[in-house]
Amino acid sequence: MNRKLVALGVVLVALILVGSASVFTVSETQQALVLQFGETKRVIQEPGLKLKVPFIQNVVMLDRRVLDVDPPVESAILADQKRLEVDAYARYRIANPLLFFQTVGNEFNAEQRLATVVNSSLRRVLGNVTLLAVLSQERAKVMTDIRSQVNQEAQRFGIEIVDVRIRRADLPDQTSQAVFARMRSEREREAAEARAQGQEQAQQIRSRAERERTVILAEAQRDAQVLRGEGDNQAIRILAEATNRNPDFYTFYRSLQAYRESLGATDTTMVLTPDSDFFRYFGGTEGLPKSLLEGARRPGQPAPRPAAPAPQAQQGQQQGQQ
Repeated sequence: MNRKLVALGVVLVALILVGSASVFTVSETQQALVLQFGETKRVIQEPGLKLKVPFIQNVVMLDRRVLDVDPPVESAILADQKRLEVDAYARYRIANPLLFFQTVGNEFNAEQRLATVVNSSLRRVLGNVTLLAVLSQERAKVMTDIRSQVNQEAQRFGIEIVDVRIRRADLPDQTSQAVFARMRSEREREAAEARAQGQEQAQQIRSRAERERTVILAEAQRDAQVLRGEGDNQAIRILAEATNRNPDFYTFYRSLQAYRESLGATDTTMVLTPDSDFFRYFGGTEGLPKSLLEGARRPGQPAPRPAAPAPQAQQGQQQGQQ
């Protein structure tokens, strides 16, 4: 009886082992290869419970999700002889599990091969573009070219490249210092040129303003001279007309001005002969203009008597006699 129980237990254990070795599960994020003595028998891409021949066939699970590969930083020389330190990454998917298993075997080997492919494609594409293209809107086209080349190489491994991106592109330290020094000298040159142009424009403005000022002053002086000449002309004309109307009155008026100027001071001493023409209006009315006498005399009034000589004139006459 005990032997029968032991035999039954052994059979049950064997059945369990055979059953567990015959069944495997493929999840939604996986795909499987069923191998028999190293030869691929089936490719399973649908999820669910699957069967295989126990102890003869084995299962290799591969990921169906988008995977990342992060190659090391690569140094690339651009078309304009600029050197860049490029840090890129790629995303891929296993499109052909059988080819993938036959060429690279597993994901670790695939990442190593893809890192080499990505870096070589980066060097080829960046060697034909300039730094300006990498830093401008043309960068999208550059990345498309890199992805196309990487995808062509990756198809040999049963891999589909989803995307390739440049995470960072920096100049080497020595190149950065040289670029900064060149940029600084370029900006200093532009600043000096701008200052020189500003000084030139300022000098032109000052010269133009000085020229306009000189022209304005000259025109103002010309206009002033013209106006002054016209005024003098009118004054001379008016004076000439007044003189021509009554020459005797004009002579008398000018003599009064001469008396005012010469006898205005209290300490004035004049040494002249009594019959000098300067005192002709001090001796009486003989020298006065007729128009003045006629205008000053009232109707029916006798002519004025001759006036006595002025004190200063008498003093001058006495000094002349002495």
